[in-house]
Amino acid sequence: MFPSSNTIIKTSRSANGIEYMLTVSDFDYELPEVLIAQTPLEPRDSSRLLVLDRNSGKLSHHIFHEFVNYIRPGDLLVANDTKVIPARLIGRRADSGGKVEVFLLHRLSRNEWEVLVKPGKKMRPGQKAVFGDSLTCEIAEATDYGGRIARFSYEGLFENVLEALGETPLPPYIHEKLTNPERYQTIYARERGSAAAPTAGLHFTSELMAAVRDKGADFAFVTLNIGLGTFRPVRIENLSEHVMHREFFQISQEVVDRILLAKQSGGRIIAIGTTAVRTLESAAKSGSLTAGSGWSDLFIYPGYIFKVVDGLVTNFHLPQSTLLMLVSAFAGVEPIRSAYQEAVRLRYRFFSFGDAMFIE
Repeated sequence: MFPSSNTIIKTSRSANGIEYMLTVSDFDYELPEVLIAQTPLEPRDSSRLLVLDRNSGKLSHHIFHEFVNYIRPGDLLVANDTKVIPARLIGRRADSGGKVEVFLLHRLSRNEWEVLVKPGKKMRPGQKAVFGDSLTCEIAEATDYGGRIARFSYEGLFENVLEALGETPLPPYIHEKLTNPERYQTIYARERGSAAAPTAGLHFTSELMAAVRDKGADFAFVTLNIGLGTFRPVRIENLSEHVMHREFFQISQEVVDRILLAKQSGGRIIAIGTTAVRTLESAAKSGSLTAGSGWSDLFIYPGYIFKVVDGLVTNFHLPQSTLLMLVSAFAGVEPIRSAYQEAVRLRYRFFSFGDAMFIE
């Protein structure tokens, strides 16, 4: 599991004025491969739920549909309504006919996208790829993180072409074929643009959402289009030097007003997933929650002072990932260490199609 903690050493200052020295190895743990969930459970809310009380450190075990028992009147649950696009394109190189894979990350303009390309060394600026009979792309330039800017040529609507030729991208640790692509979408997904699903939201059913509302709580929706920031590993031992790849987010004035009203009324703001956390905290980066849209490169790790979020629903995350660092910032390194040890011992299912935690 996690190594013994030597986390807090006063050598480098965070953006919040709190000094921490953290290394990637502080967030490592051993996970038996058999615990990596390969397929989603049915129904969605039948997964297990580990509840962690941040104040006491107490752990309790439930089924996800029992999450409603932890909801209080006046709570506002904020979820990411981004929708996964069929972002994985398999084609051939125009010059040699060799196989090429292009993974769409962010749309920059009508015909330009940030992408990842395999094999990258053979797809340099000026090289072209062909997908089926109706789509081609030319590499315009390389990016400083190893990706590419690609210009696409096609007829008709790009969304229609992509639906016909693209594949739903699944994380590399999932080896089973997904028979129903909708199971990698939340039931409230509506804003197209993500390369991955906000997986904490996969546990919610319409019946569970109705039960939450019956308790006197409600839902609000923000958008963060998940891109390279989710996949990019932390390669720097000193976390204060890590730079997150930016991801597009937006939050409406209506949602801001509802959040402020909920807080004023004594309700909790419960984020459904780490991407909802990053959206809310990015929108409050100036010190007050502000509506709008933009690009977030916010990296949340222990030492961060949360401005908006009071509770968090989340899945179990990869070792050494920025997502594990975020939940450790929210709940504390030691409580998360203990929770993950317990989850492994009790054979919880991990990662995207796995079980969930509620940190209150």
